[in-house]
Amino acid sequence: MLKYFFYTFVLLVLLIVSVAGFRGQKSSKPPFELFPDMDRQPKVKAQVPSNFYADNRGNREPISGTVPLGYAMPQHKSVDGSTGASESPYKQIKFSSGVSYPDTGRFGNQWGTGMPMEVTPEFISQGQERYTISCKVCHGDTGAGNGISGKYGLVGIANLHQQRIRDMADGEIFNTITHGKNTMMGYGDRIQVQDRWAIVAYIRALQKSQGGATINDVPPTERAKLEAQTK
Repeated sequence: MLKYFFYTFVLLVLLIVSVAGFRGQKSSKPPFELFPDMDRQPKVKAQVPSNFYADNRGNREPISGTVPLGYAMPQHKSVDGSTGASESPYKQIKFSSGVSYPDTGRFGNQWGTGMPMEVTPEFISQGQERYTISCKVCHGDTGAGNGISGKYGLVGIANLHQQRIRDMADGEIFNTITHGKNTMMGYGDRIQVQDRWAIVAYIRALQKSQGGATINDVPPTERAKLEAQTK
């Protein structure tokens, strides 16, 4: 019995000495890992060669037509041949890049109200398109907060017809779209400045369509037609 204890003790000492003896040693060979836990796996690293591709380059050429995020695209030429880019920077594809009202929704430390772009039927239609892409899934078709994501466990979706949101400044709504709030993620890195304002305009149109409109909101020409019909 004592013999087996002695053998076990010697093996244990040898094991400890063997493991501890190599501590601090340096080697150019990769370490032996029993559990690598995917610490080292084949992948492409920036500016590092890769034998995965035939040209041994890890970095690949962008796909034809790719536009870097945040860069302005060339504008469509007008009748006189100009691009119109100098008329308003918000005609370009751009993301928040300044401290002015159109980029932040603020005048100093106060939320502002009003559209920095001309509100036209086309502008509201653009807002409807972007709302459908990015907002409808949560807020629903009419903005009542009954989008399909609520059926899959997402809670706290705002009803855009609540009085607090009707009373909310346009700039604060723009800021909420940009940075998010509560369970809502921010969309400032994926929705352009102009499109965010277009969504704000469309939200205002939705609010008016659900009981928030008055006769004063009807354009004068259309109002005259309605008044003539009621006489």
